[in-house]
Amino acid sequence: MIGTFRKIWRFSGQERGNINKSVLVSFLNAILRMFEVSAVYFVILALVGGDKSAAPAWIALGFMLVSIAGNGITNRFSKLQQTHAGYFMAANERIRLGELLKNVQMGYFNENSLGEVSGVCTTVLGNVETLVPMVLVNILSGLIGTVVFTAMIIAFDWRIGLIAAAAILLYLFVLSVMEKKFASEAPKAQKSQTAMTAAVLEYVQGMGVVKSFNLSGKGDQKLQDALEFNRKSNFDIEFLLTPFSIAQDLILQIAGVGMMLSAVLLWLNGSMSVANALMSIVMSFLVFGQIKLFGMGITMMRLADASIDRTLATENMDQMESGSTDTAPESHDISLENLHFSYGEREIIRDVSAYIPDRTTTAIIGPSGSGKTTLCNLIARFWDVDSGSIKIGGKDIRDFTLETLMDQMSMVFQNVYLFADTIENNIKFGKPDATHQEVVAAAKKACCDDFIEKLPDGYDTVIGEGGASLSGGEKQRLSIARALLKDAPIVILDEATANVDPENEDRLQKAIEALTRDKTILMIAHRLKTVRHADQILVVDHGQIVQHGTHGELIAQKGIYADFVNERQRAISWKLN
Repeated sequence: MIGTFRKIWRFSGQERGNINKSVLVSFLNAILRMFEVSAVYFVILALVGGDKSAAPAWIALGFMLVSIAGNGITNRFSKLQQTHAGYFMAANERIRLGELLKNVQMGYFNENSLGEVSGVCTTVLGNVETLVPMVLVNILSGLIGTVVFTAMIIAFDWRIGLIAAAAILLYLFVLSVMEKKFASEAPKAQKSQTAMTAAVLEYVQGMGVVKSFNLSGKGDQKLQDALEFNRKSNFDIEFLLTPFSIAQDLILQIAGVGMMLSAVLLWLNGSMSVANALMSIVMSFLVFGQIKLFGMGITMMRLADASIDRTLATENMDQMESGSTDTAPESHDISLENLHFSYGEREIIRDVSAYIPDRTTTAIIGPSGSGKTTLCNLIARFWDVDSGSIKIGGKDIRDFTLETLMDQMSMVFQNVYLFADTIENNIKFGKPDATHQEVVAAAKKACCDDFIEKLPDGYDTVIGEGGASLSGGEKQRLSIARALLKDAPIVILDEATANVDPENEDRLQKAIEALTRDKTILMIAHRLKTVRHADQILVVDHGQIVQHGTHGELIAQKGIYADFVNERQRAISWKLN
C-alpha cells in the first residue's frame, strides 16, 4: 500500500500542493467534528446533573455553530482543492501524452489502436481526475478521524475503547485481504474499459461500411465481445468484493451493538457514570464513519493505481531523438543518400539516392504501393530511415529540432483531416497567430471563399470532426489554404488535386502555383499536365528510383514513365459511343 501511495503522490506532480491543502483542511474538519461531540456531552452532563439553567444549552449551541460553520467552510475549501488538483492532473497528463505523440514515428499509430490512446486520454484519465485526489484525502482524513474519535472513546472508558479498537483492527484485516484480491482484478477492469472504448470508436468510425453491407447486429462481433468483456470484468470485481463488503459492515455493526450493550452493563454494575455511558452509545454511531471513509479510499486506491499504471504504460512509447539545431537552413535543397526503410520485416525503400535542388519542382510517380508516399514521409521525418541520410541545406534532418524541421515544410495530403472547430481556426492551424485578413486572403487564393461565404456563419462556421460536413474537394481546398498561410519553403503535395471537382480544378491549379512559387516542391501526382512541367521526375517502383529526368528525357526512354504517359493519353481520348 505504501508503494502505491507513493506512486499516486508522485503522479500528482504540480498539484501535490493543492492535495496537501485539502488533506490539512480535512484534518481541521475532523477536529471540528469533535465540537459536535462536545456539544452533545455538555447537554448530557446538564441533564444528568439536573442543571436547568440556559448556560449548558448556550455552550452546546456555540459548539454546534462553530462546528457547522467550520465544516461548511473546510468542506468547500477541501472540495475546491480536490477538484482543481484532479482536473489539472488529468489535463497536464493529456498535454504530456499529446507532446509525446508528436514525437513518435507514424508507425506507432499503425501498431497501436487509436482507441487505446483515446481510452487512456478519456476514460482512464477520467478515473485519475476523479479518484486520485479523493483517494489521498479519504485515506489521510479517514485515518486521522479514526484516531481522533477512538481517542475520545478511550477518554470516556478504556473498555469501550478496546471494543472499538478491536473492531477497527479486524475491519482493517478484512480490508487488507479484499485489497489484495482487488489488486489482481483492477488491471483487467482497466483493460476491458479501454478495449471497449477502442471497439466503440472503431465501430462508429466504420458506420458507413456497417450500413452499406447491412451488418448492423451481425458484423459487430468485435464490439459485442468488447462490451461483454467489460461487463464480465466489472461483474467479477463486484462478485469478488461483495462478501468482503458484507463482512466489513457486519464487523462494524456488531461492534457498535457491543459498545452499546457494554456501556449499559458497565453503568448497571456501577463502573461507569450515566453521562459516559450515554456518550459511549452516541459515539458507537459516529466512530466507525471515519474508518469507512478510510476503507473507501483504500478500495478506490487500487483502481486509481491501475489507471496510473495504464497511463504510464502509454507514456512508454519510443520517441524519435530530436536534434539540437533550432535555426532554419540557409538553403532548402534536399539530398537523399542510400536510404533504406522497412515496415517491420517488409522493406519498402531500398538504396534510394536523389538530389532535389533548392526552389525546383520534383514530381514523383510510380505504381500504387511503390513507396512514393513513404519517401515523402521520410523527408518530413514522420519515420526515421533504417540507414542512409536525408539532408536539407546540407544538414541531416535528424540534427534539427522537430519543431524547426516542421517549420520548413507544408504538406497537402490526399486524405485531408480537419478538426471539429471553425473554418477559420482550421485554416489558422498552419499559422496560429494569423490575422483574420490573412486567413481570408489564403482562403481566396485556395478558391475557398465561394463555399465559405455560403455557410451559415461564414468563417465562424463550426465543421464536424474530420470535416464530415464538407465535400472532399472543399476539404482539399481548405488544406491548401492552410499550407498557403503557413508559407513554408518546402512544399510536399500528395495528390493534392485528387478530390477536386473539374469546375474548380483550373482555379485550384492557380492556387497551387501560388503556393509553390519560389519553393522546393515535391509532388506525388498522376495527372500528365501536372507532371510534365516539373524540373525533374523521379519514377519509383518496388521501393527504388528506376528512372529520373525531365519529361522530354523520360518520354524518349522505354519504361514505366513512357507507359504512364501513353496510358494517360489513351484515357483522355477514350469516348463512349
